[in-house]
Amino acid sequence: MQVVFHLGAPCTDGGLLLHSLGKNRARLAENGILAPSQPRYRPLLRDTVRALKGRLANPDIEDALLDAIIEDREVDRLILSDAQLVSIHRLVLVGPQIWPMIERQVAALRNLFPSAKPEIFLGMRDPATLIPALFASSKFTDFSEFSQNMQPHAATWSEMLRRLRMAHPDIPVTVWCNEDTPLLWGQILREITDTTFDYPMKGVDDLIETIMEPTGFKRLQRYLADNPPQSEIQRRRIVGAFLDRYAVDTAIEEELDLPGWTPDLIETLSLAYEDDMVEVARIPGVTLLAP
Repeated sequence: MQVVFHLGAPCTDGGLLLHSLGKNRARLAENGILAPSQPRYRPLLRDTVRALKGRLANPDIEDALLDAIIEDREVDRLILSDAQLVSIHRLVLVGPQIWPMIERQVAALRNLFPSAKPEIFLGMRDPATLIPALFASSKFTDFSEFSQNMQPHAATWSEMLRRLRMAHPDIPVTVWCNEDTPLLWGQILREITDTTFDYPMKGVDDLIETIMEPTGFKRLQRYLADNPPQSEIQRRRIVGAFLDRYAVDTAIEEELDLPGWTPDLIETLSLAYEDDMVEVARIPGVTLLAP
């Protein structure tokens, strides 16, 4: 069995991935693919990881855990999505590193299912917008306190992914930029479920709908129905053309107003993030989805 861990990252898809997959739950189940809701597995994973204390789950524990999650279903691919599988929001960036504990946390997760083949999926986000979003979703009211010891200039996704690959070289990793998800959403759903472009997947336009004018979205749906795209690239071009015309500016533009975060700082972080994606694409065992 394959076990897919979708690790977020926090403040990327906002839980929309599970929502979109949920629209396909019955059909996916027919093909041995299960993406259960978080309440079914979140406390189970957390409590079992704590009980194991870094040890491998024995066959009885693994079977009991799987029985509780999948019940009597025949499952070949289990998708577990939780933006806090690795850490709470405050600990996403510590010092110069993103997810400094990811090696240990992934080891604990894979130890839950020793007989399974693990895969990892995660969305990345520009630190210039990620850190403010993490702060806004935290319990902190003082940004200086929240960001204490963070070194956003030094933190890169490529460094985190290299550490992850060195610790777990047998786990394939698929990543994408949160900024690209409107164009990639359908592909992300298909990659995480390991289905093909012609698989009848619902929800492929869920994210686009949130950032597009209602009139434009309806026109897009009619156009796609009348002119079915024959490939992911063709569909992406169509969606991109409609987004250029009908995107809601306030939905895709973010205002950042934090102490010390000047326009120059934000631009510097964003440019470094773009350069970092070149490095991410070079990491063996990491697949970067891009428009």
